[in-house]
Amino acid sequence: MRWLSCCEESLPAEPDWLSAREAAYLETIRFTKRRTEFLLRRHTGKRAVAAALGWPETGLARIEILNRLTGAPYVQVDGERAALDISLTDRAGWAVALVGSEGSMAAGTLGVDLEIAEPRSDGFVSDFLTPREQEYVAAQGDRDARDAAANLVWSAKEAALKVLRVGLRVDTRTVEVEADHDADAEGWRRLVVRHVEGQEFPGWWRRDADFVLTIAGLDPAPPPARLPGGDDLAVATPLHSWVTNPLVGP
Repeated sequence: MRWLSCCEESLPAEPDWLSAREAAYLETIRFTKRRTEFLLRRHTGKRAVAAALGWPETGLARIEILNRLTGAPYVQVDGERAALDISLTDRAGWAVALVGSEGSMAAGTLGVDLEIAEPRSDGFVSDFLTPREQEYVAAQGDRDARDAAANLVWSAKEAALKVLRVGLRVDTRTVEVEADHDADAEGWRRLVVRHVEGQEFPGWWRRDADFVLTIAGLDPAPPPARLPGGDDLAVATPLHSWVTNPLVGP
């Protein structure tokens, strides 16, 4: 797997990098937040695919990121299904794309989630985290560290529930997160998410500036390598640009 992050501030002024089908769908979106997220996820995904293929970014319109009926994305290049898989996540003006070999990210094999390391109430921790996870959060040194730990656990849960293809429709306490804090040279740390029925989802996590990124999968895998290009998540700040203009147009 390889990964790339992008900020909404890098979106081109004109959407001529979209395919005709993507551009047509864009015109149906009336809420600024949804429109920005659609553009950001596709721009990030296309840049990641182009980097993985060794293409210049002038060829992004040849790449299409479409969605299966389940909502999971897939890639077409010049109208043909690409021999690679992609997974996307976004939060607060930033997006991350994972690109891997064909079949490596098929639905139910891998989940990725991006969260802000934002304040979380004691009620949130007690309502959504298991007793063991609550102890882990409480053991962190200060409030910032506890908030970061709570968001790490929450993000890893979301990643694992994507693998299970149930999302937040189930009790989040049916999965329990255990995270390592020893980072490799690229900043990745190990985690494992355990389901109450005994299944385990090994993965990775990292903290970059105000963001936590988690990955969980069915099988152990090396941490993703960074693709060239993109924007540096290590200096990212959350953006909520849509708030001042929630509807598209005048």
